[in-house]
Amino acid sequence: MPRGDKSAYTDKQKRQAEHIEDSYEQRGVKPDEAERRAWATVNKQSGGGNRSGSGRGQPDTTESARKGGRLGGKASAARSAAERSASAKKAAATRKRNAAKRARASSS
Repeated sequence: MPRGDKSAYTDKQKRQAEHIEDSYEQRGVKPDEAERRAWATVNKQSGGGNRSGSGRGQPDTTESARKGGRLGGKASAARSAAERSASAKKAAATRKRNAAKRARASSS
């Protein structure tokens, strides 16, 4: 099997990698680096490809996701109430703006 061949991965693993890659790209990571990190995360979670004949049998681990959740929780807990409130107001304004934009687009 050539390097970079994803044939040993299940459809679910491919979807997971794509979702993780999108998350990295949204945070400003370059696309090729995002892809590398995504597949490294999938490999860490599942132990590699899970197609039959690929030596499957290890249970998946959610350690990476749990670590990310802990780090995110620490970051938000460190912010002051005023910062959280300002962020919530900004998010609400963005949602309102996007909803109005969608309403205009669907009416035309």
